Amino acid sequence: MDTNSPLDMQSRVRQKLHVAFDPTHLEVINESYQHNVPPGSESHFKVILVSEKFENKRMVARHREIYAILADELAGSIHALALHTYTPLEWSELTDTALNSPACRGGGKTSG
Repeated sequence: MDTNSPLDMQSRVRQKLHVAFDPTHLEVINESYQHNVPPGSESHFKVILVSEKFENKRMVARHREIYAILADELAGSIHALALHTYTPLEWSELTDTALNSPACRGGGKTSG
């Protein structure tokens, strides 16, 4: 593998979140194939992130932190980002599961 090649979007998102949150659990799932996009797209993601850094923070504050960290990606090719954010205690109470992302409603990006 060429170590100078840019990371794919899924890997870039994973790396940024790992550095920022030191998670106990992190999944970055490319769900683009479930949407009206060309094959191989990296535009729709689900993130399941468990971190002690979410202690005493409401969901909105957690999501804002993630949006700030992924601002460049969200301004570019990421069209949708489903966030499931938990503290370790919240995650253990869910028995290590997260909600499914909603079905695509057919709203694809158009140019112009």
